[in-house]
Amino acid sequence: MDIMPFDPKSLRLYPDQPGVYLMKDAAGAVLYVGKAKNLRARLKQYFAIRGDEREMIPYLVAQIEEIDTIVALTEKDALLLENNLIKRHQPKYNVMLKDDKTFISLVMTEHEWPMLQLVRYKGKPKGGGIYFGPYTNALAARQTYDLLLRLFPLRQCSDAELASRERPCLLYDIKRCCAPCVNKCTKEEYQAYVESAMRLLKGKDKDVVRELKKQMEMAAEGLEFEKADQFLQMIHQIEHVTSVQHVDHPFAKDCDALGLYREADAVMIALLQFREGKIIASEHFSFHRIFSEDAEILESFIMQHYKMAPPKEIFVPIPLPEVLGDIVGATISTPKIGRKKDLIQMAERNAKALFVREQDARSLREKRLLDLQESLQLVRFPRRIECFDTSNISGTDSVASMVCFVNGEKDKSKQRIFKTQGTDDYSAMKEVLYRHFVKAKEKNNFCDLVIVDGGKGQLNLVLDVFQELSIASVDAIGIAKEEARHDKTLTQEKIFLPHRKDPILIDPRSPLLFLLQNIRDEAHRVAVEYHRKRRSKRTLASELDDLPGIGPVKKKRLLQHFGSVKAIRNAPPEELAKLVNKNDVKTLLKIRDC
Repeated sequence: MDIMPFDPKSLRLYPDQPGVYLMKDAAGAVLYVGKAKNLRARLKQYFAIRGDEREMIPYLVAQIEEIDTIVALTEKDALLLENNLIKRHQPKYNVMLKDDKTFISLVMTEHEWPMLQLVRYKGKPKGGGIYFGPYTNALAARQTYDLLLRLFPLRQCSDAELASRERPCLLYDIKRCCAPCVNKCTKEEYQAYVESAMRLLKGKDKDVVRELKKQMEMAAEGLEFEKADQFLQMIHQIEHVTSVQHVDHPFAKDCDALGLYREADAVMIALLQFREGKIIASEHFSFHRIFSEDAEILESFIMQHYKMAPPKEIFVPIPLPEVLGDIVGATISTPKIGRKKDLIQMAERNAKALFVREQDARSLREKRLLDLQESLQLVRFPRRIECFDTSNISGTDSVASMVCFVNGEKDKSKQRIFKTQGTDDYSAMKEVLYRHFVKAKEKNNFCDLVIVDGGKGQLNLVLDVFQELSIASVDAIGIAKEEARHDKTLTQEKIFLPHRKDPILIDPRSPLLFLLQNIRDEAHRVAVEYHRKRRSKRTLASELDDLPGIGPVKKKRLLQHFGSVKAIRNAPPEELAKLVNKNDVKTLLKIRDC
């Protein structure tokens, strides 16, 4: 680090106004985006001998070739500009939320008979309804969704099915739906279920229980004992779920508490959500290779995380600019004493505990990767592993997949799916390998280890592609299950290595074999799933292809609205008339007889 590509002396020419700076490497890629009240003074700290003493700063400075600046009028403008530039350039040393692209939320739809749905969206949600979320933890959102459908018998069928159904479905028989489709319940009864579900989502479980008890007593007085028993079961389930809340802070009505813990360039943020005085969720976010200061990390996190429906208050351990609260629509404060301070300390303890646990897990994964390198005699440490698999039926709808594992964990952002021209597994595999590594060579962005699902033949395909493209910096292996089985039982696996006649056999109970199987099975799952999707799409669309007057645009519109040809076949004429003309409706009604 004796030579710095960027000349610090040029900083005297930089503006001393507030704004944003972009640090770039020799290839012009943005390494880091930051903001400052005084750009010149802030940038000088990076290069001063006793300026910024964070131990990871020299690694960043050594890569800087160029620094661009953008002057902002106000501190609020600088915050917004920094957030937009981070999203656009995705610098490797800035905080970027993994779930920043799509969010999962719960929505109560706008309808005469509303239904609860799980939806994903990018940016702002589309369509009407009341949204709850977003949830960065998809599993927690699905568990909440399942719980509410068990508690409240709301409909689960589509609008088209609701309109066309003539008798109740199985869900009514098992008391999981009150069958509004055939008027088995009144609108008032159904709306009561809807309102109770929404109150529960808002954390008002006591109000819900109180209301259910009233309804239970009314049903009992009216001698509707079966109905009263249903209310009693709902009350017991809600009380069972809410009884696990071991933290009760009546003053914390609607707030989030953030805790931060870091060691060098690794950062953990813990978020505790309090609603109606109870902690309803705990989430954590880990970041690595982060060069920002703690305050900048929290600013960036809040800007990215609270895109909609923020709580009334957000408690943070470090004072942040007041304008940040104006941007996200919440009061952001740093309590110094009292029980609100206790919430931050609780979040910080959670952040530290999660950091330690994650570091231990990462150390274990690194040890396994080292064992893998030694056992398979790999030249390189397999930090980044890419696995390829293909899928087709008699050469039709041929596809392939590539999954990527970094430090033993799947990196979905690097996952790829391919349509191929190959008529068999060998030709499809060679085509995909060639296409993928041509691009990797152009960008000089290679993995450390390639795994192919198959034996010696598939491995030789990889070696042929490497030889053709003059690639000598990537290891390759093939893994084949007995009789090409793709189950997860303890069967013998064969590991094929380059320039070695016989395969290596690994103990079926070995954690190394489990790692390889997990990677291979994930590639197989993605390939098969994509193949089925293509085949299903082609099969479903075929029934509409030969109908006169139904062209590609109308076909797409119908399938997007109804979801399937079966739903189109069962849709009432008045519903079809909303999308196509009268003649087309008559044409579509003909497929009911097919």
